[in-house]
Amino acid sequence: MCGIVGLFCKTETHRHELGRLTAVMLREMRDRGPDSAGFAVYDPGTDGRTRVTVLAEGREVDWGPIAAALEEVLGAEVTARAVHDHAVFTTGGAGRTVRQWIIDNVAGASVLSYGDQIELYKAVGDPDLVAERYDLAGRTGTHALAHTRMATESAVTTNGSHPFVTGADTCLVHNGSLSNHNRLRRFLEAQGESFQTENDSEVAAGYLSWRMRSGDTISEALEGALGDLDGFYTFAIGVADGFAILRDPIACKPAVVAETDDWVAMSSEYRAIARLPGATDAEIWEPEPARIYAWSLAA
Repeated sequence: MCGIVGLFCKTETHRHELGRLTAVMLREMRDRGPDSAGFAVYDPGTDGRTRVTVLAEGREVDWGPIAAALEEVLGAEVTARAVHDHAVFTTGGAGRTVRQWIIDNVAGASVLSYGDQIELYKAVGDPDLVAERYDLAGRTGTHALAHTRMATESAVTTNGSHPFVTGADTCLVHNGSLSNHNRLRRFLEAQGESFQTENDSEVAAGYLSWRMRSGDTISEALEGALGDLDGFYTFAIGVADGFAILRDPIACKPAVVAETDDWVAMSSEYRAIARLPGATDAEIWEPEPARIYAWSLAA
């Protein structure tokens, strides 16, 4: 089943309460995915330095030595901030290099995201408790994605939970299932992508990252996805300067969008959007099959 939440602030009006509003929406999706949840928040507040979010589930880790080792690799300062079993590394070095080094050298750790703006947190458990544990309500920024998961075909694990990020500031949440993800995974690995789970949604995220790393815009990458991804899906995607939505050509998974002068919101059900300020005056529609919807921050 699973529940998707996306909120994109077009103006400054609600950016100070982005996290609180996203948490309100996420709460409405609890019964669509009660076993685990995750969220990603975009906040351009680190003066262009890269943030890398890492998970060491159920472990107490001294992140200092890892930060010191990364400084040797990068030749740049690295700081680490612990958030329960997550850590956020901040550096002027290359985030892609940090991601791969941690994957290769830190046993038991998973790299959840990297980029100039994104932080990502996820865990097994009630979505409300996940949001509270990692202080979703206290976060500010321009846009956010969140997901509640019901693991109907796999184990209940944190790594199987959404969102997924494999490229810089390129985040995906997914409701549905891909049929060609194993073949696509092998192709993407040959192009330099690396994966940490068996989840088909991580492959979709990797596909978008590969296309954008090759020079595509998010709309161009999604146009390619319509031809290259087989299965059924509703995607909500975040990038550094925008937000996008795509449903497969059959569009059997639910989705609703609402837009005002100040924000765009997307969810699996309208009840998540109904709690937002100004929702009663919003333009509301169901995304059409195989049509790309994208919004960008004003320059």
